[in-house]
Amino acid sequence: MGNTFHRIRELAGIASPSRKRPPRIHDLRHAFATRALEQCSTRSKEVARHFVALSTYMGHADIASTYWYLEATPELMAGIATAAESLITGEGV
Repeated sequence: MGNTFHRIRELAGIASPSRKRPPRIHDLRHAFATRALEQCSTRSKEVARHFVALSTYMGHADIASTYWYLEATPELMAGIATAAESLITGEGV
């Protein structure tokens, strides 16, 4: 996987020596999760469905493992965090 990703970075032109550190595959995973949360509504039931789907897609055994991605979306953090906490604690589900 490492060699393939390295080659893809080169082909995409994002592995230039001028970069302090080239993007890692984990950076893409994090960006995906963050962007998915940014697209999420702040309505409780929709957040619950979205969070469960994202958690499953990311391969997390526990939805709480997905929760930390909220730190990367401060503009949505308050509304989504409240709804996600309700989901995790089982309140309002």
